[in-house]
Amino acid sequence: MLDSLRVFAKSWPGKVMGAFLLVGVAGFGINNVITDLGSNTVARVGSKEINSRQFLRAYQSAMNNYAQQFGTLPTAQDAMNIGIPGQVLQNLAQNAALDQMADTFGLGVSDQKLSEMLRDDPSFQGTLGTFDPTAFTQVMQRSGLTEAEYFSDQSDASRREQLILSLFGDTELPAAASNLVNRYVADQRTIDYFVLGETNIETPAEPTEADLATYLTEHQTEFRTVETRTVQMLRLSPQDLANTKTIADDAVSAEYERTKANLTKAERRTIQQVVLNDEQVAAFEAGLTAGTPFETLIADAGLTPTDLGTLAQTDITDANLAAAAFGLAQGGFVVIDGVAGKRAVHVSAIEAGGVPTLEEARDQITQNLALSEARNEIADVQDQVEELRAAFRPLPEIAERFGLDLYEANVTAAGTELSVVPDLAPEDSQRVSQAIFKATEGQLTAAIPLAGNGNLYFDLSKIEPARDQTLDEVRDEVAAAFTAERVNDALLAATEEAVGRLDSGEALADVAASYNVFPQLSSPFTRFGAADGSIDGTVASAVFAGGADHHGTAVSQTGEFVVFQVVDLVPAEGPLEEAANASLESEVRIGMYGDFITAVRDEARMTINQQALQQVLALNTGQ
Repeated sequence: MLDSLRVFAKSWPGKVMGAFLLVGVAGFGINNVITDLGSNTVARVGSKEINSRQFLRAYQSAMNNYAQQFGTLPTAQDAMNIGIPGQVLQNLAQNAALDQMADTFGLGVSDQKLSEMLRDDPSFQGTLGTFDPTAFTQVMQRSGLTEAEYFSDQSDASRREQLILSLFGDTELPAAASNLVNRYVADQRTIDYFVLGETNIETPAEPTEADLATYLTEHQTEFRTVETRTVQMLRLSPQDLANTKTIADDAVSAEYERTKANLTKAERRTIQQVVLNDEQVAAFEAGLTAGTPFETLIADAGLTPTDLGTLAQTDITDANLAAAAFGLAQGGFVVIDGVAGKRAVHVSAIEAGGVPTLEEARDQITQNLALSEARNEIADVQDQVEELRAAFRPLPEIAERFGLDLYEANVTAAGTELSVVPDLAPEDSQRVSQAIFKATEGQLTAAIPLAGNGNLYFDLSKIEPARDQTLDEVRDEVAAAFTAERVNDALLAATEEAVGRLDSGEALADVAASYNVFPQLSSPFTRFGAADGSIDGTVASAVFAGGADHHGTAVSQTGEFVVFQVVDLVPAEGPLEEAANASLESEVRIGMYGDFITAVRDEARMTINQQALQQVLALNTGQ
C-alpha cells in the first residue's frame, strides 16, 4: 500500500495533487499556526504580556498561601468563589504596568546588584549564613523557575522598587496634619460628674399580672426555649479503653527495670522573685557581695517576695529568669533585669534530676502499659461494639460490658452541653452536635470518627422542640426583666431631667444634691478614656462630643448612668510623637501607593485572553 502511494506521488497526477494540498495547508493550517503563537498569553497590559507560565506560578503560590493561612487547600471552585484567579491577575497586571513605566524611564539593574540580591536572599543561605549553590538549585527546582527566569524576576522587582522609592520614599506627613492628629488623640478634658443608680430614683411599682402578661407577649423571643435533644453517648478511644485496664505491680516493676536507663526526671527548683527600686537594688547588690542571706535582705527592706513555685527549666517562659534561676546554688540569689525594673531571683530548694525511682515513675509506666494494651485491642473491641450496635443493643449495656463510661446530656444546637464528655476537642464537639441534630429519634445512628483516634456513639432518646413558655413557667424571670426595664427607663428620664436643668444654668453640684449624690472631679483624660479606668471610652466619647461648656449624659460600659459637665480643656501641643508620626506616614505612603498603582494599571489597560486563562486553570486543576 505504501509502495503504491510512493509511486503515485512521483507521477505527474500525484505532484499536481500535492500542490493542491500545499495550497490548502498554506491557506488554512499555516494561518492557524501563526494566529496561535500568542495562545499562551493570558493577559496583556499595555505592551507587556502575562504568559500562562507566569500566571500559573503566581496562582499556585496564592493557593499555597491560602492553605498555610486557613489550613486547607481550596478546590478550583472554592478558589473561583474566593476570587483568587482575579486577585492573581490584578497583581500581575500591577507589576506589568510598573515594568512598562520602568522601561519608559529607562530604569535598570546592574549585574553586581543582582549578585548582591542573590547572596542576601535567605532562601539560598546554608547553615553558615552564606550563599549555598545547592540550596539555590533546590529552591529553583521546587519553584519551577529557571535561573534566567529568577534573575529576570529579580531584575523586574528591583526596577519596580526603584520606581516606588523614588516616588514615595520621602513622603512626609504635613506638620498641620500631624498637629491635628495629635490634637485628636492627645487632647485632655476634666469633668465634674455624678452617677445615678436605683437608690436615687423612686422604686417602680410592683408589676401586675396584666403587666407581666403583656411584657411576656412583647418579649416572647427572649423567653422562648430552644430545641434540646436528650442523648446517651459512649466514646471508644485508646485512652478510654486504657482507663479500664488494671496493670499488675510485677508488670510495672519489670517495665521499670527494662526502661529505667531511658527514664529521666528534670531538675526542679523552688523560685522566688521580688521587684526592687533603685535604693533596694543597691542594698541587694551590696548584700550579694557581702554574702548576706536573701531572707535577711527581704526582711530589712520590708518586701514580700512572689513565690513562682517549684519548676523545671522548661516550665519557665522567661528566658532570663530561667537562665538566672538554674545558674544559682541552693539558697543563692541574683539581681537581673525585669519588665518593671530590676528584680532579685532566689532559689530556696533544688530537687535533683536524674533517673526516677520506681515509685516516682509508677504512674507514668502504668499509664503507658495500659495504653499499649488498649492500642493492641482497640480494633477488636471496636468490631464488637459495632456488632452489638447492629444488633440494637442499648449503649448502657455496651458500656457496662467493656467497662466504658456512659455520658448523658440534653444537647442544644450550640453543643456546649457536650462538655460532659471529658477532653472532647472543639472541632469534635461541633461535629457531634451537628450529627445529633440530624438524627431521627429511635433510629440507629452511625459512629462519629473523632479528631483523635477513636469513635463516639450516641442514642437519641428524646426531642424537646423549641416552644413559647407560659407566664407560670417564667414568672420570676419576666418580673425581674420587667422591673429592670422600668428602672432603666426611670434612670434615663432622671438623667435627661438633670441635663435639662444644666441647660437652664443650674450648677451641677446643686443638681447632684437634689438626687442625694455628691459630684466628683475626674482626672484629665483623652477621648479614649482615663488611664485608671474611672472614665471609660463610651463616657469619654460623649464628653468630647461638644465644646468647652459641653455637658450631657452617657451610659458607661458597665451600665452606670453618668451626668457630666466639662470644667477644663488641655489641648495637646506640637506634632505627634516620632514613632506615631512615622507609623502614620507609612499609612499615608501605603494609601498613595495603592491609588498610584490603580491609576497606572487602569491607564495601561488590561486585556484578558479568557480562553487561555480557562485552559491554564483547567490544566492546573486537572478538569
